[in-house]
Amino acid sequence: MTSCQEFEVMVHTSPGPTCGTFSHLWLTLIGSEGETPCVSVNEGERHLLPGSSCAVRVQVNGLLGCLVLIRLHLEPRTGFPDLDWHCSRVEVRRMAEEGRQGGTTPEEPEVQVFLCDRWLQTADGDVELRSGKLCLLKDETEEKLKQHRLRQLQHQQKIIRWRKFIEGTPQCVDLNKMSELGPNLSYTHKSPATNLHYLKGFMGRVEAWTSFTELEAVFAHSGHENDIARFVKAHWTEDWYFGHQCLNGCNPLMLRQTRHLPPNLSVTSDMLRPFLPEGSSLELELEKGTVYLLDYEVLDGVPANMINGKQSYLSAPLCLLHLNQQGQLLPIAIQLQQTPGPQNPVFLPSDGGCDWLLAKMWVHCADFQCHQLASHYLRTHMMGELCCVATLRQLPEPHPLYQLLMPHVRSSLQINLQARASLLATGGVFDKGIGSGLQTLPILLSRASERIYYHSLCVPDDLADRALDKLSQSYYAQDALRVWDVLHRFVCSWVDLYYSRDDEVQQDSELQLWITDINTHGFTHDSGFPQSFQTKSQVSKFVTMIVFSCSALHAAVNFSQLDFALWMPNCPASMSRPPPQVKGAVTEDDIMSFLPDVNSSCRVLTVLTLLSQPATNFVPLCHYKEAVFRDDAHRRLVEKVQAELKAISDDITERNSQLELPYPYLCPEGIENSVAI
Repeated sequence: MTSCQEFEVMVHTSPGPTCGTFSHLWLTLIGSEGETPCVSVNEGERHLLPGSSCAVRVQVNGLLGCLVLIRLHLEPRTGFPDLDWHCSRVEVRRMAEEGRQGGTTPEEPEVQVFLCDRWLQTADGDVELRSGKLCLLKDETEEKLKQHRLRQLQHQQKIIRWRKFIEGTPQCVDLNKMSELGPNLSYTHKSPATNLHYLKGFMGRVEAWTSFTELEAVFAHSGHENDIARFVKAHWTEDWYFGHQCLNGCNPLMLRQTRHLPPNLSVTSDMLRPFLPEGSSLELELEKGTVYLLDYEVLDGVPANMINGKQSYLSAPLCLLHLNQQGQLLPIAIQLQQTPGPQNPVFLPSDGGCDWLLAKMWVHCADFQCHQLASHYLRTHMMGELCCVATLRQLPEPHPLYQLLMPHVRSSLQINLQARASLLATGGVFDKGIGSGLQTLPILLSRASERIYYHSLCVPDDLADRALDKLSQSYYAQDALRVWDVLHRFVCSWVDLYYSRDDEVQQDSELQLWITDINTHGFTHDSGFPQSFQTKSQVSKFVTMIVFSCSALHAAVNFSQLDFALWMPNCPASMSRPPPQVKGAVTEDDIMSFLPDVNSSCRVLTVLTLLSQPATNFVPLCHYKEAVFRDDAHRRLVEKVQAELKAISDDITERNSQLELPYPYLCPEGIENSVAI
């Protein structure tokens, strides 16, 4: 006999105030053996209002089989605005069966839930939703669901394509404007009110600062409420605080222990003996592991920007530091250029106060360039976009790693599109206010990309390589290791839910194509990235690296930058005179002439002020709005990782309350889930 079944379908619109639409919605049930004709959902008095539910009954005459997909189709309503619609989910309940004789049928859930949780547009055409849990391709039991995964990826690969931004760097998404992203890859960043009142008025002043008194007057208005910035201003000339910033400033990624002096650093043991413990020597301190190095060779020979029609200057310093018996990390030698010679002296703490202070300012200027382009933009923003594009192209939505990764990388597409169109474009802050301008930017990013290695992106490996992992003075290292450890255990548990054995990793074709896409369009040199995944532990480590880079690392290098730059001499974005070639030629008055002009200084501070403000609607680390995380197994993992991160936050807050110099940037309650600014 002909099978006759009836289903009650409930279509839920998300509750946001703009989630509803005037458009007409058609719905089709797709089974393993057939499908229904499309039916209208919102006819008559039924409307797709925010937070509403529309019920419709669907009668099936003929074979349907197991219900596997729901097809939705939006059509614009004549005379009404064509508004996007945010669908929460579709629920289907089998009402009755008639005409089925003899035998038994497999039991089906009373209610099947087809999650949507995204915006739909009339331009999308047919959109198909699936029910059931996340799963790997090998675990799909219905051929139609396997084909659905394939169709989804084919569609994504048509609309999400790769583009070279800069030769030799990770590629970006091939989109030209924000509207091409679509509503599901866009987000609204709600910024808190920022007080730019005291900076805006200086934008037309195209001249040098006349005195430190002028700088102090500006700081009194723009920085007086920032406790860390006030501390910076009070101590920026002191050697111990220079070393503290290397460990715990806005760029804690440059410093490393050295057991051997760079051959191009013109220092001798006798030269440095006065700055080492009595009875010791440079050789002994190197052997003990108390000597550290900052090396900005990536800047060697790069062209500096023209700012306000005048040449600015860059240097590529080497800076040697010593960890003394009091636990202070002190600079003991600075050479401002890479090539040794009579016009490239080594500056020492015993030199005249202005010489030594200016040498440290040159180091901070070099650090500003590397921080902005390498530590911040390349290692967090570009890394996030690389992994986001590969995820959209190679992992279908039901894949468990798609659902884990996307909350952390999705926002990278929008923020990077905006950066390429503004900050990094003609007329932007790099063009108008930073020493590494538009001519330098591609060179520096390409060089920095060549120097990226996989182990340097993995916190335990990186800190061990740089011998900072056991250094109690490095709060960044302590906090980063704890956050990494919690994230890694969370990711391992997630991976364990879906992969029982290593061979299941090896046989996951979607996963292998994903890492291949990342390698093909990522770092072009032999970077040490896994070329394929052989074990569960490899997958877990790689995914942890992505999550950490786009959340915790971004918090450390982004939200800290204004604190250390508000007192501009501590963090000059450019220098207006070339590096000194002799000692003893600089006076206190001369220091001012090296600093960037008034308008460019205030332009940079304005941008840093905007970038350093967490959104009022930010999502904390490992807090997920996505419906998939409400599944019991996922919810338990999320609750566990949130509890562990809360414990770290409490510990850091307690520690910081006892420190004169707090380090708040890796406190998990303040870490955003993704690169959102």
